[in-house]
Amino acid sequence: MPIVSISLNDEMLTELDKLQKSMGFTGRSEAIRAGIRNFVSEERQKNELSGNLHAILLVVHNDEFDHIIAGMKHSFEDLITTQLHSKIHGNKCVELFMLDGEAEQINLITKNFQTNKKMDTVKLVTL
Repeated sequence: MPIVSISLNDEMLTELDKLQKSMGFTGRSEAIRAGIRNFVSEERQKNELSGNLHAILLVVHNDEFDHIIAGMKHSFEDLITTQLHSKIHGNKCVELFMLDGEAEQINLITKNFQTNKKMDTVKLVTL
């Protein structure tokens, strides 16, 4: 098996170690492989979506990045039917977007949030 090196900040490394212990993985590599398998599976499912869909997009972020959310919202106005914003704790916010549109556009808004390093969590649920 090839060896791959990655860089993690202290916070991510601490979280990885906690996950490793709480989920019973024998090492960090095993935990990372499980995470990658899950990520690949989710991406395959998204790429297989087609046609007109209803979906919920959940985004967790720091409140100082509200302007990024607003920009994304304006870029996908035709897709977003409802947005719910709530402060969850400290300076963290959660956004729930109800989406109605073509799978390609739903995948695009999801990828835009997922690839933005300012977002903590991004989850898509298709209905």
